[in-house]
Amino acid sequence: MTSSPRMAGRAVAGSALACFAALVTGCGTGTSPAAAPTKKVTVKATPGGPASAAATMTASAGTSPTSPAATAAPAGAPACPTRSLGAKPGLAQGAAGSTYQVIDFTNISNVTCTLYGFPGVSLAGGKPVTQIGLAAAENHSTPRRLVTLAPGAVANAVLQIVHAANYPAAKCQQVTAGYLQIYPPNQTTPIYLGYTAQACAKPVPLLSISVVQPGSGGGN
Repeated sequence: MTSSPRMAGRAVAGSALACFAALVTGCGTGTSPAAAPTKKVTVKATPGGPASAAATMTASAGTSPTSPAATAAPAGAPACPTRSLGAKPGLAQGAAGSTYQVIDFTNISNVTCTLYGFPGVSLAGGKPVTQIGLAAAENHSTPRRLVTLAPGAVANAVLQIVHAANYPAAKCQQVTAGYLQIYPPNQTTPIYLGYTAQACAKPVPLLSISVVQPGSGGGN
């Protein structure tokens, strides 16, 4: 029996994310592919995002908040609080029915701090801004490592967004998202990054996020 393109795409999505993350972090020996953004992105790097969203952010029905559970980090500099970080999109590429979007985190403070583990990420939109669908699942293909950020230094994580059109309309209930809601590792205050994408209002697993790695993901 021949599988459908949608099922085949989901079957290879995990390995594609691991390969893309390896290219971003310089683990491969070849040249990284040229950026081919597939989403229109508007950067809103101010921690806390839209003023109206900061006080009214709630999870929509059937979703889980993206704030990740705290994970004990190795001894070192203190964890980077949300206020010390700026976020922007890096390299974006499409493969296997998904978009792979690098998220860069920059230490905008004058104090060295650390990131450890996974950011919490979800799509969001509306007025007031609310989470859309499920939060990103953690991709454990790369082990956690403590990333130390001096002032101005950058780290990144790779977000996989499965195309909502891969799912039947009744199962997905497509809506347009206008933001990425991003919780830095072990933080409970989000950053809102302007980002246009098709999302599923129903609890469909569209998102997967890699562990934070040192360095920029390229792109903008």
